[in-house]
Amino acid sequence: MRLTDVADTEQLFRIIQSIPSPKAEPFKQWMAQVASQRIDQMQDPELSIDQAIIDYKRLGYSDAWINQRIKSIEVRKELTDEWKRTGVKEGLEYASLTDIITREWSGFTTKQYKHFKGLKKENLRDNLTNLEIAFNILAEASATELSKQRDPRGFHQQSQVAKDGGSVAKAARNQLESQLGHSVISPAKASDYLLSEESKDDMEK
Repeated sequence: MRLTDVADTEQLFRIIQSIPSPKAEPFKQWMAQVASQRIDQMQDPELSIDQAIIDYKRLGYSDAWINQRIKSIEVRKELTDEWKRTGVKEGLEYASLTDIITREWSGFTTKQYKHFKGLKKENLRDNLTNLEIAFNILAEASATELSKQRDPRGFHQQSQVAKDGGSVAKAARNQLESQLGHSVISPAKASDYLLSEESKDDMEK
């Protein structure tokens, strides 16, 4: 209804850089610091992992959850390396295979899973419970090992491998749920179970 000037994050940073006022100097110094840290992380990827751990702790995630999340990143990287080796194209094909794996063990595509949890732009993996992360790790690790054994070529052959990898986690999930008497797929998202700011302050005291 109205003409409005808008900008994305990158454009806002460029605007700040162009402001001659001394009041903008603290923001410019902060951006320079962040850029320097990012360059250091590109030279030494381990620093990125260390920073991720710090960031997750700051947000209130438990040490147990963080350890699983970092492990899931490692497992995911090994899977995508295997996809690349076998001729799968990055982008849409990676996303499609991820959907196959996720749907097979959880019953949801990635988009459906995010909708189930009430997420919008948030990262799904950052909003999985400990058990959900565990089953996703099992599914992706299984797909990786099956791919190494079968040596499929391209997306179509990898589709079956992805389904079979997900089915391993599905079988484990079904077995656990039969013992628990309820589903391990939870609508909870990070904001539902992370420590509140008051709780974190109390713990620090």
